[in-house]
Amino acid sequence: MKWGIHFDIARKEEKIAELEYKMGEPTFWDDPESAQKITQELSDIKSGVETYKNLTSKYDDAQTLFEMGIEEGDQSVEPDVRAEINEIKAGLESLQLEVLLSEPYDANNAILTLHAGAGGTEAQDWTQMLLRMYVRWAERHGFEVETADLLPGDEAGVKSAALFIKGHNAYGFLKSEKGIHRLVRISPFDSNARRHTSFAACDIMPELDDAVEIDINMADVRVDTYRASGAGGQHINKTSSAVRMTHIPTGIVVQCQNERSQIQNRERCLKMLRAKLFEIEMEKKEAERAKLEGEQQKIEWGSQIRSYVFQPYTMVKDHRTGEEVGNVQAVMDGSLDNFIRAFLAARANHTI
Repeated sequence: MKWGIHFDIARKEEKIAELEYKMGEPTFWDDPESAQKITQELSDIKSGVETYKNLTSKYDDAQTLFEMGIEEGDQSVEPDVRAEINEIKAGLESLQLEVLLSEPYDANNAILTLHAGAGGTEAQDWTQMLLRMYVRWAERHGFEVETADLLPGDEAGVKSAALFIKGHNAYGFLKSEKGIHRLVRISPFDSNARRHTSFAACDIMPELDDAVEIDINMADVRVDTYRASGAGGQHINKTSSAVRMTHIPTGIVVQCQNERSQIQNRERCLKMLRAKLFEIEMEKKEAERAKLEGEQQKIEWGSQIRSYVFQPYTMVKDHRTGEEVGNVQAVMDGSLDNFIRAFLAARANHTI
């Protein structure tokens, strides 16, 4: 097998040796945050190399079994060979995702925000469904999810939410989700059981470390504090611990209320503001990708990146890649990798 050429195993093994050397330095743990990142990176790279080697071994075993069956005229080995091939195929698809994540900041944690479109309760319920979908997806991949802000709907659902999704390549995977998501279904809130179309906007930004220079003039930022309205015990409602920041020159508004202290919420807000300002700068520098990576779109018909149809048939379709899935419930339970893979492959081939 020559998969190593495509997955660049030699380079990964060089990187493993480099990171292990760093970990052996006496001052390695002097900066715990940096040390933790390096430790996690090493673990992730080792896992990928190990997966590759296991797949190589499986391929050799399947090939040997197939050749023995041919030589002996034994067709009973066919189901076992097919099962091995299916396992190898699934493993290769997983590794392919890693290969496609080669852009700056792909390896970073992600900041995901959701906002309900026009339509009141129906749109807010849809936003809550998307929130659940992304949490389920993150759990499947072993990512840590922290809720920074959650604004409940007036009657049901969620008006807006902000999540920190932490794990290697979280941003690289989730950048495919940026845009407008459209739902078509028979509304459970309509007594006449009519079909409704709802919209919600998803924004994805990389969480930035201090090495990325983003200058924020705090004189340009209005900071408001207020009493948090979500869950969190008595303390969260008795003090003005929630923080909202408005960047006056751009109009960007970020808020956080889920930490117990105002200081912690302020730090979270600054992280989100830095990420959003960084995103704007990247869009300016990469004008050819403005439509894909950050153009402001109205949350309405015609601007969606993906449609989720529950009635009169079931289908989820990504309008950028043409990827379709008939099992809507599986998608809503977090099965998004087909869409992510199609997006990354199209992006690597410069077709979107």
